[in-house]
Amino acid sequence: MIEIKNVSKSYVKGKKSVDNLNLEIKDGEIFGFLGPNGAGKTTTIRMITGILDFLEGDILIDGKSIKKEPLEAKKCFGFVPDNPDMFLKLKGIEYLTFMADIYDIPNNLRKERIEKLTKKFAIYDDLNNQMQSYSHGMRQKIVICGALLADPKNWILDEPMTGLDPKSAFDLKEMMKEHAKANKTVFFSTHVLEVAEKLCDRVGIINKGKLVFVGTIAELKKKFKEEASLEKLFLEITEKED
Repeated sequence: MIEIKNVSKSYVKGKKSVDNLNLEIKDGEIFGFLGPNGAGKTTTIRMITGILDFLEGDILIDGKSIKKEPLEAKKCFGFVPDNPDMFLKLKGIEYLTFMADIYDIPNNLRKERIEKLTKKFAIYDDLNNQMQSYSHGMRQKIVICGALLADPKNWILDEPMTGLDPKSAFDLKEMMKEHAKANKTVFFSTHVLEVAEKLCDRVGIINKGKLVFVGTIAELKKKFKEEASLEKLFLEITEKED
């Protein structure tokens, strides 16, 4: 479970990039975080994961405060950032070994998980190559494998399907469903509204740092226009807020 309580963030004095955000992502659900560019999605995710500090409020991961117990809280989630261009001088296997070391995964278990994940995402044969030689899609895959290596209870994914080929995107969506079925949490941001509509148990829409809707797609349609697509509803809500 992820709980965001009265959290605000400002980059410029007097202007809040995230404004008094309150949100609860429950165990056993896939939660889609939607919003136009610059709405506060990535800022929110970076605060949840402890990358960005915040002056007001608190964020709890399975009851552990990212502010007061950062190491304990970070053990409770796996994170895929919006940009996979990291540690590019490392070979793929070196990166995954590094991630396994961080999470204290035993040698026998890490080997099994690395093989399983990288074969699923079709990068097993490239593990001895430097990540700087990988395509964008391959870098996205290796970062996803690294985030899921410790089998974390909470998945926090920022635009996770960007750059993935259709099969890998399908496999990731199926993994997200299985994760939620196991009473675990998936929180992800996306610009692909069709994916959110088909995949999510609930969605949250943020615009100009403020949460303007939280609920199911059915609740969204009931509140606004039942016959409209999610795309039309999203545009109507965000344009109305503008």
